Amino acid sequence: MTPRLVQRLDFLDEVCAGKRVLHLGCADSPYTDEAIAAGTLLHGRLSKVAASVTGLDGDIEGLEKLRRAGFDDLVVGDLEKLEDTGLENNFDVIVAGEIIEHLSNPGIFLNGVRSLMNPSTKLVVTTINAYCGMRSIYYSLTRGKGTHEPVHPDHVAYYSYSTLNLLLKRHALSVEDFLFYDMGTDHRKTTPWYLKVFNDVSVTFSRQLADGVIAVCTKEADGI
Repeated sequence: MTPRLVQRLDFLDEVCAGKRVLHLGCADSPYTDEAIAAGTLLHGRLSKVAASVTGLDGDIEGLEKLRRAGFDDLVVGDLEKLEDTGLENNFDVIVAGEIIEHLSNPGIFLNGVRSLMNPSTKLVVTTINAYCGMRSIYYSLTRGKGTHEPVHPDHVAYYSYSTLNLLLKRHALSVEDFLFYDMGTDHRKTTPWYLKVFNDVSVTFSRQLADGVIAVCTKEADGI
C-alpha cells in the first residue's frame, strides 16, 4: 500500500481520540514555555481528545512547568530506561512524537517501549524525514559548503521509510501503517515563505519528499 500524506497533528487526534494514552517526551523541552504560551503544546492537544493522558519526560523542570499549567498524571522517566518507570502496560496508544531522532540509543528505547505495550497497544512514532525535499533544497542552496545544515541542534539521526521500518522490525514491533506528514499548519505561521515554497513544490512532485514520517506499530508476540 502506498503511504498516505497526512497532517501529523490531525492524525494524532484521530488515533488518540477516546483512548488511554502514554505521551513520551511530553514536556517538549527546550520549548515548553513557548509551546504553553502559544497553545501549541502537543500534550495539551492530546489531553483534549483522549480519555486519559499520562505524560513522561526526563526533564523535571519541564514537567513542573506542565503542572503549573494545569496538567497532572506526569511521570519522571528516562526514555532509555522505560522499564524502570513502574508504569503498567495498560495503554491503548503510546505516542513517541519527534523524539527518536534525539536519542543516542533508539534500540534500547524501543525495547523499553515494548515492555509497556500489551497485544492491542498501538505505538505511534513520528520523526522528520531523511528525504525531506524542503530541507534538501535549502541545504543545497546555502553557502556553508556542507556545514550550514537545517537541523535541530539536538538531533543525532535521520530516518526514512526503509530505515525506520527496519529498526522497528529488529525490536519486535510490527508496522501496521506507515505515512508521510506534511508541514503542519501551525508551523506555516512562522516558517519563511521560501521554505513553504520549497515544501509545497517538493510534496506536489512526490509525497515521499514530505516533512516527516509516521509509523503505527503493534507488539509482536513474545518469542518471535
